[in-house]
Amino acid sequence: MDDEKCGDMADKRALITGITGQDGLYLAELLLDKGYEVFGLVRGQNNPKFDMVRETVPGVQLLTGDLTDMSSLLRALNSANPTEVYNLGAISFVAYSWENAHVTSDVTGKGVLNILEAVRLWAGGDLGKVRFYQASSSEMFGKVQQVPQSEATLLWPRSPYGVAKVFGHYMTINYRESYGMHASSGILFNHESPRRGPEFVTRKVSQAVARISLGLQDEIVMGNLDARRDWGFAGDYVEGMWRMLQQDEGDDYVLSTGETHPISELLDLAFARVGIDDWDKHVRQDPRFFRPAEVDLLIGDASKARDVLGWTPKVSFPELVGMMVDNDLALQKQAAGL
Repeated sequence: MDDEKCGDMADKRALITGITGQDGLYLAELLLDKGYEVFGLVRGQNNPKFDMVRETVPGVQLLTGDLTDMSSLLRALNSANPTEVYNLGAISFVAYSWENAHVTSDVTGKGVLNILEAVRLWAGGDLGKVRFYQASSSEMFGKVQQVPQSEATLLWPRSPYGVAKVFGHYMTINYRESYGMHASSGILFNHESPRRGPEFVTRKVSQAVARISLGLQDEIVMGNLDARRDWGFAGDYVEGMWRMLQQDEGDDYVLSTGETHPISELLDLAFARVGIDDWDKHVRQDPRFFRPAEVDLLIGDASKARDVLGWTPKVSFPELVGMMVDNDLALQKQAAGL
């Protein structure tokens, strides 16, 4: 895409909620490279991730705020005076959402309404001065009604997290249609990176495989090995987010690789990376790690993003897994003094 469509990058100011997550960090790096002034919203003054963000993306100016507190969002908007707002903030670990459905609904669902309304009130009669991005999720498809899944596929979420994301997704569409807001939703399929939290299955696997190869642990305990996902690299996906806000009109886009892989293949690739071909003795399944309502098959159709945004993923699944295992090998060696 021609950057000229975006105007003078020196005048671009972005506010990112969820700056402490993998997407927030990669997006901040991308926007800083493009000459944006970038502001990141962090929950709580003593958030332990403050230092991590400052170290990873030192060019970002950090503001305190909370998606459940609209007054703090209005203060953040006044401080940042953004031309683009990226709402990446959420309680995003699906398994946690069954244990804490109310908190997940308040942050991941109603938090979207709070930031949309805060942007509307802050912009006042000049709503055209700011563009809004909502991080929607392939988990909204849940019990999939169509393969592959596109922007037109019926949503049938199978977790409190998915339900909350559906609420935020439709609220974003409603603000676009009701107020003419330049609001876009990215329906992102699973995207991973070395910055992914260790509670997510890809990082859980890469970290455990690294430790097993170094003799620091013997096994990894898993849930359903047959569930299939469309996995891509988070660094590729944040460029798609940015491209959405450079369009003349807001819209909704699926970002995906169009390939699906079972968790057993993730294990194949990760263990092979450290020279272990037969991983059966290192993997134990436990019913505690099975979801109450499983999403069995997710695979996206990103043809709209390709045709309209000119976006395609660059990092393959084997490259992604290799990248994550190599990173965790280095981290575990350093931690163990090896």
